[in-house]
Amino acid sequence: MDPRQPDAETVAGLVAEAVTAPSMHNAQPWRFRFVTSERVLLLYADLDRAMPRSDPGNRALHIGCGAALFNLRVAAAQAGLALETDLLPDPAEPLRLAAVRLREAGATAPVEDDLARLHPAIRRRHTSRYPFEEKDIPEDVRAALRAAANREGAELQFPGPWHAETILGLVQDAESRDALNPERMEDLRRWTRLGDEADIATDGVPEYAFGPRMRDGKAPLRDFAGRRPVADRGTTSFEQNPQLALLSTSGDAPADWLRAGQALERVLLEATLAGLATSLTSHALESRDLRLLAREPVMGTGHVQMVLRLGFGPQGPATPRRPVREVLEVV
Repeated sequence: MDPRQPDAETVAGLVAEAVTAPSMHNAQPWRFRFVTSERVLLLYADLDRAMPRSDPGNRALHIGCGAALFNLRVAAAQAGLALETDLLPDPAEPLRLAAVRLREAGATAPVEDDLARLHPAIRRRHTSRYPFEEKDIPEDVRAALRAAANREGAELQFPGPWHAETILGLVQDAESRDALNPERMEDLRRWTRLGDEADIATDGVPEYAFGPRMRDGKAPLRDFAGRRPVADRGTTSFEQNPQLALLSTSGDAPADWLRAGQALERVLLEATLAGLATSLTSHALESRDLRLLAREPVMGTGHVQMVLRLGFGPQGPATPRRPVREVLEVV
């Protein structure tokens, strides 16, 4: 074996960083396979962790896997490794989402520019379901977040007041649909962890990450508890004017969803370094008719892939992750 080439232990370290990425309901819908002889790390979709009610086309699944892929790129840059990444490399295997060839960096294989500086944010980034301050995000920070999305082939837009109210209204419509159709809640119930289960969970959203109930305010947060009681969970006021951002792509196919996931994670890591807390919602995007209405009403021609809530506030607790041995196969 060439000692300059990454080994299985190095790959396990990279995967450990990759799986800290966000995914819908923290389902962690990914698998990795390292082909030792070829020094190729393959990323697969794990359909056992798909959500047929909330994500019937697996759009959110691809976004989560794209976010994990971006973390892998950051971890590799930090380790001084160069990557060659192919998205959807084999049309005959649609579940094989990416093939990543790992190489020691050199003149002919440079490390991806500017990624290593994002590495400290990988472990610090958590979804925050807590109130944020009524304090505007500085324009230079907004510009940096837009640029981060652009570098991954996506667009990040900060909607104006009227458009933001429309988005919040769509979230309320989605919540009403859930209330009228209990089947729509099956995925959420499957991936929430209550009581003793929360203490030993390796996936899903544990009750300690639910945050307080919203007494008043307009923050677009999904209540993972629903009507189920959660001990020691209080209520509090949230922002009246939440600061939202919409992540969009020009296309709306699996490759676009993977790019959206990479753009999303790049934005989240940049936001974390800038001292912002973040949360995500796809609630208004899970029904096709609502998702179409989320576009910018005048100039919007892309496809909204995620709604972000940004601001100054608590980072939120870390949510559990499956051990690397469960998600990585070495052959």
